[in-house]
Amino acid sequence: MATTADLLALLEDMNAIIQENKNYLTELDMPIGDSDHGINLARGFQAVVDKLPAMEGKDAGFILKTVGMTLVSTVGGASGPLYGTAFMKAAATANGKTEISQEDFLSMLTAAVDGVKLRGKATTGEQTMLDAMVPALEAMRAKTGDASPSEVLSAGLAAAEDGVERTKDMIATKGRASYLGERSLGHQDPGATSFTLLFSTIVKRFG
Repeated sequence: MATTADLLALLEDMNAIIQENKNYLTELDMPIGDSDHGINLARGFQAVVDKLPAMEGKDAGFILKTVGMTLVSTVGGASGPLYGTAFMKAAATANGKTEISQEDFLSMLTAAVDGVKLRGKATTGEQTMLDAMVPALEAMRAKTGDASPSEVLSAGLAAAEDGVERTKDMIATKGRASYLGERSLGHQDPGATSFTLLFSTIVKRFG
């Protein structure tokens, strides 16, 4: 069970890992995107952390909605609207909650996945962040009921990491990378990578 204080601490963790990997994510984006994925996300998550004092004492829905709106307004390119939508859809399932259970988290991630699919008009197998998000969600759902919360989260992270690797074998059909066609083969998707980095902070704090 996570509290809203835990959630605020997690946002600091997320900002830290994005700042640490800003250049790596941008390098991944260079061959297939606008060469700015890491730079944009770093700016967005720093803006989120700057707003943490205003989120203290608020419920999970308010916090997640604030994160989503901040990312939409500060992150450029496709990742701003997609990550913003993910957090705002998750927020809608967490309205009024001051504690988040494992089932709450799975509901939040389900809503986030659905939001990204709709906003990006995408599905799995198209070399996008969904290729890490969906396997993570499916792996956790499969583990729920016969495993500890830590094991459930670990299964999700392992599936996300595997999903990131699999994006190298895909031809991008969405976003800037789709312009490359078969030349997108062999390239690791930056969005799937950044999601997996963010997810790793959840596992580290709560796993």
